[in-house]
Amino acid sequence: MATDTLKSTSSAGSATGGLRRLLLDNGALTALIVLVIAMSALSGDFLTTDNLLNVGVQAAVTAVLAFGVTFVIVSAGIDLSVGSVAALSATVLAWSATSHGVPVLIAVLLAVVTGIAAGLVNGFLIAYGKLPPFIATLAMLSVARGLSLVISEGSPIAFPDSVSHLGDTLGGWLPVPVLVMVVMGLLAAFVLGRTYIGRSMYAIGGNEEAARLSGLRVKKQKLAIYALSGVFAAVAGVVLAARLSSAQPQAADGYELDAIAAVVIGGASLAGGTGKASGTLIGALILAVLRNGLNLLNVSAFWQQVVIGVVIALAVLLDTLRRKAGATPVAGASQGGKGRQTATYGLAAVVTVAIVGATSFLHNGSSSTANPKVGLSLSTLNNPFFVQIRSGAQAEAKKLGLDLTVTDAQNDASQQANQLQNFTSSNLGAIIVNPVDSDAASNSVKAADKAKIPVIAVDRGVNKASVDALVASDNVAGGELAAKTIGEKLGGKGKIVILQGQAGTSAARERAAGFAQGLKAYPGIQVVAQQPADFDRTKGLDVMSNLLQAHPDVQGVIAANDEMALGAIKALGSKAGTSVSVVGFDGTPDGLNAVKDGTLYASVAQQPSQLGKIAVDNALKALEGKKVEETIKVPVKVVTKSNVAGFTG
Repeated sequence: MATDTLKSTSSAGSATGGLRRLLLDNGALTALIVLVIAMSALSGDFLTTDNLLNVGVQAAVTAVLAFGVTFVIVSAGIDLSVGSVAALSATVLAWSATSHGVPVLIAVLLAVVTGIAAGLVNGFLIAYGKLPPFIATLAMLSVARGLSLVISEGSPIAFPDSVSHLGDTLGGWLPVPVLVMVVMGLLAAFVLGRTYIGRSMYAIGGNEEAARLSGLRVKKQKLAIYALSGVFAAVAGVVLAARLSSAQPQAADGYELDAIAAVVIGGASLAGGTGKASGTLIGALILAVLRNGLNLLNVSAFWQQVVIGVVIALAVLLDTLRRKAGATPVAGASQGGKGRQTATYGLAAVVTVAIVGATSFLHNGSSSTANPKVGLSLSTLNNPFFVQIRSGAQAEAKKLGLDLTVTDAQNDASQQANQLQNFTSSNLGAIIVNPVDSDAASNSVKAADKAKIPVIAVDRGVNKASVDALVASDNVAGGELAAKTIGEKLGGKGKIVILQGQAGTSAARERAAGFAQGLKAYPGIQVVAQQPADFDRTKGLDVMSNLLQAHPDVQGVIAANDEMALGAIKALGSKAGTSVSVVGFDGTPDGLNAVKDGTLYASVAQQPSQLGKIAVDNALKALEGKKVEETIKVPVKVVTKSNVAGFTG
């Protein structure tokens, strides 16, 4: 009896320990399964073929970047430059092929060579220059982004049609970015598991000194590792630009953090020595499922960042627990281990399909909401102007009985493309889009048109695609008004500086064009400096402070939005409103308060609340099949101290 009891207890303990070890060894896979099941239960729009393909497309760029970063992290390094290198590689391709007539094949090779060159510079600085990987790649992040802006002159460059097919589908349903992701994933797995350099990565990451003493040429291997990361970054940049039909100089901004997060979530250790391509793919899919599902559930973009941050922290905690528990490392498994891993993945797939199939019954037969659904994708909510557009839209939607879903693209054209894809696959009644970039939004709007979903553009138009209506004020005309206002205030002569918006955005380009056009009527006005401050108040303060050192006698400032104007006012101090006149743009509440106080001479107000209200009105008309005007212009108005009291916004 004693023996039987001991065996039974031992068996139960073994089973519990085995389950615990299984969960620890496959934490990322377990998390992905739980997420898919949860999203399927919470949203009836998640488990559709179109939406699942959207998830794959949205994971593709991050996954390809992350495969390259996996090589670096396995070798105990870090690469913060991959997002900027991706943007630079795509810019080189578009610039050489369209602006200089280079054959497309050679242009593609130049893009790849650009990625390799950036990686080699990183590797050289780290291996031979003895710079910490963090510092070397941080420097490359800035250099690559700067070169991308220099080459493109801050404007998107149209992508060659032959390469743009990488953003299309095969057979009308299979997205090419997903195929590229799979191919690059298989290549990464082959490099890690079947090549000399792959084994070198694990050796260097496990113990660099031991690897060197064993005869491994560590410095040369590091050059190759970072060059490989550059190649994968270049491929990711080309795929991203193909999706957007243009090379955006500000594309993939911050993607290096998503790539690192995907690698860590997938089970790699930042200490080096462990990691695998399949885990990285799962990590990228987790991030894509999270963003996709939270969009479908109408969760605020701000809370989405919180959720993703928590997931990353939990992934690192799981990695720590796994190592403390002595879980199986993910570097180089035995044949038996690989067999068990395959069986685990197969079992996971069966369980997921079964449970997801069961949860789908939660949505079968359920009646749709009585309220028509409309999606609003804003370029950013980190700016009072667009917050006012949202407020006007939400107030009007509530009045009309519409179910309005609002998303924040955070000035990322790729993220906005993902959001518009989600709207389309959710079969919303209508879509309102405030494009990050007019060219980059075209493919997503075309997809909505194909799905017979009305699209209303607000504040900015969409190029190369058909929208039912454009609700906007004229940025160029507004820029001309700003120039006329400062010109008249200064009596047609004086020195001024211009604070420009974020390079590469259509609003910045159009307002700058308006400033230049309007100032032609005032030849006595001298523009002594023009610098971007990225529509940001803090940057406006810093840039204006710097410019005052070189031009202390400046008499006027034109800022491309009120936020930068308010920063300039802070830098000017007592000069603002007395010896220096400042003109802003947008008519935000803070800007109007500054006009009342006299520190801001004027703001070219676009009445953003009206933009949001009118956009929702026209979305409902289009949804109901009523005729809408192709262009609805909301007039801009110069607001000064004399008329600010009567301005309603």
